[in-house]
Amino acid sequence: MEKAAKGKKDMVLSYVRSLGTQEHRSLMETAYVYGSKYQFILITGGPVLKQLGVNESSQLSQVWFLHCRADDTSMTPVTSERCPSTRMRKALSTLNLHAFLQLLEAPLVSEVYVDPSLVPPPQLPYQLTPQVFLFSHPATAQLDRDVAAALAWRLRGVALLLLVHRQSPAVKTPDKYNAAYRLPEKSSEVKYLTLHSFDEVLTLFTKHEEAEQGEEEDDHVDEDEESHLGELDDEVAAEVYKNRAHLHDMDSVTQLTSHNFHNEIAESSLTVALFYLKWDAVSMDFLSSFIEVAERLEDSHVEDVHMCVVDCGEWTDLCAAQPGRAVPFQPITAFPSILLMRPHQSAQHYRGMLTGEALHRFIMMSREASPVLLSTKEEVTSFLQESPHPDLAGYRPDRALGLFRTESQSGLSVFIEAAKSLRGEVLTGLLTDVVMEEWAAEHAVDPPAVLLFPSWREPANPSVLPVESSSKELLARIYSALLQPVPEVTVESLPSLISLGKALLLLFVGEEDDEIGRRHNQALVEELATVVEQGGAKMERYLPCWIHLGHTPAGMSVLGSYLGSMPPLPALVLTHLPSGDEVYQYPPSAPILGSSVLQWLQRVEDGMESPAGMLGGDGWPPAFQFYDFLKLMDMPETEEEVETEEVDVEEHLVTKRIPDDQLDMKTKLHSEL
Repeated sequence: MEKAAKGKKDMVLSYVRSLGTQEHRSLMETAYVYGSKYQFILITGGPVLKQLGVNESSQLSQVWFLHCRADDTSMTPVTSERCPSTRMRKALSTLNLHAFLQLLEAPLVSEVYVDPSLVPPPQLPYQLTPQVFLFSHPATAQLDRDVAAALAWRLRGVALLLLVHRQSPAVKTPDKYNAAYRLPEKSSEVKYLTLHSFDEVLTLFTKHEEAEQGEEEDDHVDEDEESHLGELDDEVAAEVYKNRAHLHDMDSVTQLTSHNFHNEIAESSLTVALFYLKWDAVSMDFLSSFIEVAERLEDSHVEDVHMCVVDCGEWTDLCAAQPGRAVPFQPITAFPSILLMRPHQSAQHYRGMLTGEALHRFIMMSREASPVLLSTKEEVTSFLQESPHPDLAGYRPDRALGLFRTESQSGLSVFIEAAKSLRGEVLTGLLTDVVMEEWAAEHAVDPPAVLLFPSWREPANPSVLPVESSSKELLARIYSALLQPVPEVTVESLPSLISLGKALLLLFVGEEDDEIGRRHNQALVEELATVVEQGGAKMERYLPCWIHLGHTPAGMSVLGSYLGSMPPLPALVLTHLPSGDEVYQYPPSAPILGSSVLQWLQRVEDGMESPAGMLGGDGWPPAFQFYDFLKLMDMPETEEEVETEEVDVEEHLVTKRIPDDQLDMKTKLHSEL
């Protein structure tokens, strides 16, 4: 690559410990901006490191600038087979790398004819760069230039070198000094000295930096890293950054690629695939849980589940493939994503909690047929009472039982389609013929019908649902019937409650200190249940629910964001209205009674109540849009992009905003970076 670039393009060689780190992302962002100017090279180890004199066990990422482009004005001695290199001495970050590349574009040596004290400090973008001054005499001017160029090469990327001509009357520095320097400090004081060798200058600027770098290698989490943790997006990103040196053991999972995808899917009755990005903190955090689930399944000798991962940063063609013959799923647009795939079937999305326990439970229930064909009383009893697997002992799932006189009865296909959608969440069974008739008579049900056995209710009292005309309508009825009359809001249940599209009549209760407090909270929840009973059809648009701040402490932040401050407890609010973002608070001084709450809801509907707060307007889009960075960087430049022209920037400033639909992909990505 050096030979190919010789005389044409400078190169930026970067070493990162592993892909997906913060340093890797900084390099990718910089490469996108400077990719047309420099040739970027990325390595994560190998013999190149040894040639550069770097220990591969080092925890520090590093960058080298290879001067391969011949330039007569830069005094670049590109004569050997290898290109001269300059190492970046600061930590790899987007800002440091940008400043380093800007510094290498500065003149190798600048000549001045005034005293160093009269030379202004470096301006943007070199304002944090030291200055070194060498003095030149008329009799040795050419030799002084050569000496200055040689020293400048050794200071490249560290300091700016200026050659001061003593023949100028503005130079007042005594002859006993042959050098001076200025550090990027507020005082901007110039210090003078007498040098006897280059090494004395290099010591001034490199010894301290190398000592700091050595300390960083000895201590992976030093003060700089601790301060960096506070700048990350959230606790998840900070935890991933802190554990970035820990490599995941991928032996228990199969890494899917564009080459082995179809063969791996065909070999197993159930494939669970995690689609992730190495530079997404949530992906990397959940990857650990996913591997733990794979190891747990392996220890339990579960052989019919194939656990796989797809690195969408490496296999962009697979993650962005269009459905059809190529893949059984839509392009992946959010990370991490978990799909359950079976041969000759469409993929099923896992939409549960991103925890190992929740995923393990979902996988174990997904192994069961959906629906299970039941033909005897014993099989029905086992379906309703026994756990689907020993690993799920103690977990009581929701169950649905379809009753149909014959396998060809109207509505059966609707139930089967709904059952497939419920796989992993609800156990579904199918009863036909003689056994079905006995069950229908026992429960006074006229088939076709669906019996629901919610986990919170005794099996002796199932809910009876008619079979709808479509699976979508049937699913909506099933999800609604599985809810408790007044469900508790938890981190796990909130997404499903929000998805119902109803306004939340949300009761916040505090943690009980004794039995009296527990009974008081229970009485408040029961009073909400009377609101449902008394309101009848009017309450269809509302979902009464409650949140226990002892069970779910995050509810305190939610309540504070709703109202702007923490009110006294208990607090009853109306929020997530389909018609707007207003938040209404039930009068804190009024007792929470069913009839009073119904009257208050009517006043809200009539516009007689003022909002107590507003929901935040910020959306939560996917953390990363799916960009194929390599494809973007390889896109040929147009002639307009290549040609440049000097213009007066201030004269050409405009305030007109370009519509988003007229921006091309490159412009959008620049804006995001």
